[in-house]
Amino acid sequence: MKTVLLVVCLMISSSAFAECARNARGETVCGNGATAGGYNRNTGTAWTSQTNQNGVRTTQTNRGGEAKTANGKGVVRGPGGATCYRTANSHGCN
Repeated sequence: MKTVLLVVCLMISSSAFAECARNARGETVCGNGATAGGYNRNTGTAWTSQTNQNGVRTTQTNRGGEAKTANGKGVVRGPGGATCYRTANSHGCN
C-alpha cells in the first residue's frame, strides 16, 4: 500500500520533480524548490510539499499529518487530531 501511494504520487507530479537524491537519514527526496516529495523507507512515511505564492509551505504525509509553515513559524496537525504551533514568541500544543 505504501509503495503504491508513493508511485501514484510520483506519477501525478513527476513533471514537478527535478532531481531525486537520498539524504543522510535514508530518505529519498525529490524537488525543484516549489514542490517536493519523498519517502523514508525506515519509517514507511511518504510526504509531499508545496509552496504557494505567499511563501507558505504546506506539507502532507501518508499518515494523515499536515503542516503549514513560513519563516520558521507554523501550525502542525497530527493524524490523531493534536495541533501544535510555533510563533515568533511562543510554541506549544493543544
